[in-house]
Amino acid sequence: MNEARVVLAALTQAIEQRDLYTQGHSRRVGALGEAVARRLGWREERLEPLRLGGLLHDVGKLNLDTALLRKPGALNDRERSAVRRHPLVGARLIRPFAALRPALPYVLFHHERWDGGGYPTGRSREQIPTGARILAVADSFDAMTSTRPYRPALSVGSALAEVRDCAGTQFDPTVVHAFLAAWADGDLTPHLAAEERLSA
Repeated sequence: MNEARVVLAALTQAIEQRDLYTQGHSRRVGALGEAVARRLGWREERLEPLRLGGLLHDVGKLNLDTALLRKPGALNDRERSAVRRHPLVGARLIRPFAALRPALPYVLFHHERWDGGGYPTGRSREQIPTGARILAVADSFDAMTSTRPYRPALSVGSALAEVRDCAGTQFDPTVVHAFLAAWADGDLTPHLAAEERLSA
């Protein structure tokens, strides 16, 4: 287990060093996901793999050029294709480590959509692991409310409205309901980035 922690710390640090715009993103996604899972009644033994999945969900981006991660404009088709491969690459990276393997479904499927329009496999609805559906909402919310090289951060209110509007298309409606309920009760606020708290 100590070896796994060393590997996990190294991978998390490597991701954040390559993409300065997403510092803290992986930790926030794990924490937001955990809060939503608790709202859905998950027991403690299911939460640790989910937290791990949050930390590692973008590990496949280590395979991408730093210039691509920091590109301020729209991606071309080749670049978009490379980015869309990162869940597959991430799953391959963590598969050799037994202690990290519980996170593999979350790394692989966090960009799938409820309506089947996501990637890398086009799974839909219950074909997508519940934890991946949770992390999809957490990942998107944190991305929307964080400054990126190609756009400024959205306000928390605008991001919440977008999450609500995407229930039943991009996101699992049950997960969206739990996310919004957790937000209303203040369960998510401690896990926001500083810039997000200012706009909350």
